[in-house]
Amino acid sequence: MPESLPHTAMPTLEIDVLRTFVCIAESGSFTRTAGQVFRTTSAVSMQIKRLETLLGCMLFVREARRISLTPEGERLLGYARRLLKLNEEAVSAFVRPSVCGQVRFGTPADIGTHVLPGLLSLFARTHPGIEVNVSVGRSVDMIERIDAGELDVALVSVGNLGQDDSRGEVIFSEPLVWAGRAGGIAAERDPLPLALASPECAWRRQALDVLDRAGRSYRIAYSSEQCAGQEAAMVADLAIAPYPLSLVRAPLKRLDECAALPPLGNYQIKLLCTPQCSEPVEVLARHVVAAFATHH
Repeated sequence: MPESLPHTAMPTLEIDVLRTFVCIAESGSFTRTAGQVFRTTSAVSMQIKRLETLLGCMLFVREARRISLTPEGERLLGYARRLLKLNEEAVSAFVRPSVCGQVRFGTPADIGTHVLPGLLSLFARTHPGIEVNVSVGRSVDMIERIDAGELDVALVSVGNLGQDDSRGEVIFSEPLVWAGRAGGIAAERDPLPLALASPECAWRRQALDVLDRAGRSYRIAYSSEQCAGQEAAMVADLAIAPYPLSLVRAPLKRLDECAALPPLGNYQIKLLCTPQCSEPVEVLARHVVAAFATHH
């Protein structure tokens, strides 16, 4: 009987690493993925480096403002998605969810644009027994619905000028900056044309307060409840707007350094919870806090 040929063990793909790979492919950002998988950006980079070493090929093309898949990365993406789905099916066939229930979660549309989609997707996989119902509205509406018992958990945006609701836990803070079209002339006009949200918006209040204090004349040229509306006005060079630094991307640019505009300071994201928190509510709240803690 002939001797068996020596067997070389094939490398094994790790589920956690594949999950990170898929998140990067879908979000186009190592930084956003870090917040979605509860790791630091450097840890995410190391995971991908190990995966590329294991497979012997580059998976991403890293450019200044954009990350895209290589042809090998596109091939792996289909396999990775199928393996993740199969893993979830296998685990759910044997393991019953340890925590079950329903959570009513509220958020303004302009909060956590790059964090919440991945967070909720990951939460659904790690806690399949918890059903999350998401409502979108203004921050002031989120506070009212928490008080009315219509929501269990809510995110709200607040300014740094001292007039906001004192309740809740601050889970994220970042600079609020003036933004406009790169190469545009809106910031040079007098009065200054502004693209703003509703009167209850913290960004709007901060912007108008600092302009009033600086004695700078302005006019509200464009009003929109959504970030997308403000962004459209800026891209068209119809107005400038107060905007979170993390959302400023081409063809927009930060204007503070090139225009005589008063600084806006920071804005904060707060987490509000119903007074009597159930276990599902506490679990989701912890995940939200962890996601924003690793988001930069």
